[in-house]
Amino acid sequence: MPRLLVLSTSTRPTSAGRPLAHWVAGTARAHGGFSVVAADLAEIALPLLDEPEPAASGRYVHQHTRDWSATVSASDAVLFVMPLHNGGFSAPLKNAVDYLYHEWKDKPVGLLTYSAGPTGGAPAAQMLRPVLARLGIRTAERSPAVPGISTLVGEQGFTAPEGLADEVAALLDELAKLAAQEPTVSA
Repeated sequence: MPRLLVLSTSTRPTSAGRPLAHWVAGTARAHGGFSVVAADLAEIALPLLDEPEPAASGRYVHQHTRDWSATVSASDAVLFVMPLHNGGFSAPLKNAVDYLYHEWKDKPVGLLTYSAGPTGGAPAAQMLRPVLARLGIRTAERSPAVPGISTLVGEQGFTAPEGLADEVAALLDELAKLAAQEPTVSA
C-alpha cells in the first residue's frame, strides 16, 4: 500500500490548519488507498535553509535535513495542508521544499488550502504550482480550498463543510493514481 504523508505546513502556534490536517489524515485513513503518516512543519522545526551544499548535491550535514529527507523519501505521495499568507504560500513551506531536491523528483503531491477569507487559500496553491513543477513534482490537478477556516475550527476540532469530504476523496483518488504510475523519464 502506498504511503501518504499529510503535512500541516503552518508553523503558527495557533494554526487552524492543524485540526484541518488532523481531519484530512483521518479522511485519508478511511479512504483506504494509503498507509497514512501525519507530520507538522512546526514540530519538524526546520531552521531557515542552513545546509552548506545545494540540495541537488544530496550531501546533508545537519541531522534535521537528514531526518526531513528520510520522511519525504519514505513517502510515495505527499498532501500539503497549507494556509494562505498575504496572498501566497508560507515561508516555512517554501523552506521545507527548498531543503531537498532529489527526494521530490516525480513525487505526487496534493495541495489542500485554507484561509479565513472567501478564496479558501486557492491563490497559495496557484503560486506554489510552478515551484513544484520546477522540481519535477507531479502535482495533482484537484486542489480543494477551505474558505472561512476560523468558523470551522473549535474545541471539537475541525468541522468539515458540506462537500469537502467528497473533494478530498477525489484528491486522494488522484494521488493514488499518480502514486501507482511509473514516473516519466525525460531524455
